[in-house]
Amino acid sequence: MSNGPMVLAAAIVSLVSLLPVGFVIWIGIQTGWETASTLIFRPRVGELLINTALLLAVTIPISIILAVTLAWLTERTDLRGARIWSWFAVAPLAVPAFVQSYAWVSLIPGLHGLFGGVLVSVLAYFPFLYLPVSAQLRRLDPAIEDAAASLGNGPWRVFFFAVLPQLRLAICGGSLLIGLHLLAEYGLYVMIRFDTFTTAIVDQFQSAFNGPAANMLGGVLVVCCFGLLGLEALLRGNERYARVGSGAARDPVKYRLGLLAIPAFLICLITAGLSLGVPFVTLTRWLSLGGIGSWRLDLIGMALGQTIIFAVAGALLTTIISVPMAWLSVRAPGRFQRIMEACHYYVGSLPGVVVALALVTVTVRVALPLYQTVFTLLLAYALLFLPRSLVGLRASIAQVPVELEQAAMALGRSPAQAVRQITMRLAAPGVAVSMALVGLGITNELTATLMLAPNGTRTLAMQFWSLTSEIDYVGAAPYALMMVLLSLPMTLLLYAQSKRMGGR
Repeated sequence: MSNGPMVLAAAIVSLVSLLPVGFVIWIGIQTGWETASTLIFRPRVGELLINTALLLAVTIPISIILAVTLAWLTERTDLRGARIWSWFAVAPLAVPAFVQSYAWVSLIPGLHGLFGGVLVSVLAYFPFLYLPVSAQLRRLDPAIEDAAASLGNGPWRVFFFAVLPQLRLAICGGSLLIGLHLLAEYGLYVMIRFDTFTTAIVDQFQSAFNGPAANMLGGVLVVCCFGLLGLEALLRGNERYARVGSGAARDPVKYRLGLLAIPAFLICLITAGLSLGVPFVTLTRWLSLGGIGSWRLDLIGMALGQTIIFAVAGALLTTIISVPMAWLSVRAPGRFQRIMEACHYYVGSLPGVVVALALVTVTVRVALPLYQTVFTLLLAYALLFLPRSLVGLRASIAQVPVELEQAAMALGRSPAQAVRQITMRLAAPGVAVSMALVGLGITNELTATLMLAPNGTRTLAMQFWSLTSEIDYVGAAPYALMMVLLSLPMTLLLYAQSKRMGGR
């Protein structure tokens, strides 16, 4: 089968994916070293760097400790109601981070600064660590722990010296994901009044449209993202984690908590109460205060309709442009294909504000008719969520035997027809999952939508943000509730995928 059309299509997407980095380099060259150095090496940038470093240095370790503790309790102990607590540990993903901060700020108006940012960040993002760690615990060979225990090690030494090293990949991957979210988050830190690069960039953009200061801050933010990627790769290392044999075909032994049962129960209860109880109580309070009058069905219906339209259209576009690369990575892997695949993945690690700035600059200076159009907004969504779609598609295509494509071509189908009519039909469940993940990610996207949406656009996130900016917490509550309800399917999907990854 000729790979030419697929390679060409994947190469075009890869080149478009390089647009944000190209934008940063181009703006840096155009600005000139003297001006750029003045904008970068100034006290404000140093303050933002310190804030960002402190946020990462405090939030990620706390998230690791909390996630590993919850994963161990729900997967490896006789904790009562472990399945329920496991679901409660994933459910906070259904609450967008800026809705989480809205709940806490409206409950405790004085919650500001680094402490508030760390508290809300941990509660909003620790499930990104819990999911891979719990899945990895379910996959571990119990013989590893048996061997460690047979050498005279107690339960604590077995955990720290035999189990924890095996969780290294899951912890590094989850920590990277949390770190990238911390660098990209906007709404959460604006409400907590904690300055980060993203909040500063959006402020600069709004005060001085597409000014050089915002662009230079965007360049520093890109360097921070790449630095985080490099640090994760360094910490991950090259150790081998796969076992040679098939391992023991049995479930791991559940440790008896004994006197620790009550503290373990309290850890799960407090975590669920802070991450789910506070948003639930706050939303219930504001909805009850607003009554039926807060439900402006015409405005809510319009925002809901626009959100769903953007989510479906963005998911469809992202899936379509992901197909060539997903197919090549499975059917024709090679060095050039791996380079193109890396381009697809890297853009997903960039904050939405950087992607939006790049598209604003290109459309304003090169293609002005495309500025603040639906096409530009959908392109931003496609770039931001390309990795989500690619991962799901690649796994689905890999499960379709290549012989079926060959048989279809032998019967007169063209290569493109064989892929479309055979492979993609059989991969339909995985395609649907990928589209759902992308669509629901778009539902809660705020920064790029604020910067790129056409005039008159009113998504749920935009309406919620507009009302909370005016301290109209009663009016914002219905929009927050609708976003949570739309996010629940994604959370259920992630939970189900995690269970399948762990073999249960």
